[in-house]
Amino acid sequence: MKQSEGRGRELRRYTISVAAEIVNVHQQTLRHYERLGLIEPQRGKGEIRYFSLDDIERIQQIRRLVDELGVNLAGVEVILHMREQMEHLRRQAGETIESLKTEHDAEVWRLKDIIMRLQAGEDRSQDLSS
Repeated sequence: MKQSEGRGRELRRYTISVAAEIVNVHQQTLRHYERLGLIEPQRGKGEIRYFSLDDIERIQQIRRLVDELGVNLAGVEVILHMREQMEHLRRQAGETIESLKTEHDAEVWRLKDIIMRLQAGEDRSQDLSS
């Protein structure tokens, strides 16, 4: 199932059978992850689960943590939550930096304007004293 997203990026949705095949797990595993709150697929008509590309990537992260690092699902939950918090803080820091840059640029222009006016005033006072 394909839909267009506002940003022009193609947004794909997969049923549970297709998502399970993509990540090479049983459908019951995905249902279990959902019950634990590790994933939140969207629901369509008839409560059909639809998994986005982001959901697929998250499931792949979970599988890597479990299979490659031996992390249990409780640990996976903690790790994913920490990642989300870190991403939120990174976005906040980026927004703060952008805001500070904007304020800095405005202050630079304000000070340049003051300097230009002062220099224009000095030029006039020199012309009057000559």
